[in-house]
Amino acid sequence: MGNSALKAHLETSQKTGVFQLTGKGLQEFPEELQRLAGNLRTVDLSNNKIEVLPAFVGGFQQLKSLTISNNKLTSLPNDLGKLKKLETLVLNGNLLHQLPTSLGQLKALRTLSLSGNQFREFPGGLGTLRQLDVLDLSKNRIQAVPAEVSELQAIEINLNQNQISALTPEVSRCPRLKVLRLEENCLELLSIPTSILTNSSVSLLSLEGNLFEVKKLRDLEGYEKYMERFTATKKKFA
Repeated sequence: MGNSALKAHLETSQKTGVFQLTGKGLQEFPEELQRLAGNLRTVDLSNNKIEVLPAFVGGFQQLKSLTISNNKLTSLPNDLGKLKKLETLVLNGNLLHQLPTSLGQLKALRTLSLSGNQFREFPGGLGTLRQLDVLDLSKNRIQAVPAEVSELQAIEINLNQNQISALTPEVSRCPRLKVLRLEENCLELLSIPTSILTNSSVSLLSLEGNLFEVKKLRDLEGYEKYMERFTATKKKFA
């Protein structure tokens, strides 16, 4: 990609606070963006070939949305945790298998999307994200949902298309969780904790494509209670 094209994008971004450069075969995060660190609010570098997210990204103090989907990122810098205003972080379709501990410092983060990466374990340290609404971990290789999930503030957790065969009862203690998506995993009927049905605030539980017929869920204790929440929520949005 020519320098003149990049220059034109930079000039536009100077005025708008938005830098969008997708599908251009970029192999590196543009260093020139550092010049705009003071006023960049949105960066989208999806569908490129970027392998490294540089540490200087921590200097983009006004950044609210960072999207680097469908690249070749294998890790994230600790400096990412300095983005105190970041509300949306979308890193779908990369090669990530863990998160830096500093990610827990993103106090404004509302959406964290990590679909289509290489996580084998449910990432820890996200309980400090008090504003988090949506956590998308679909299309990874996660095998179990651990007890510390109860610390999450998310309203929706998407775990579709993983390899989950174990689901902790602690998930029912997530204070704001309304939507739990677990389609196309390796769950048996007996590995569904009844506490999700009886004692949680989950009003949409998606379980299609596991190792049992979804209608068998009716046989579990608390199914009626869950259906009351499901119906009430449906009415609200009808």
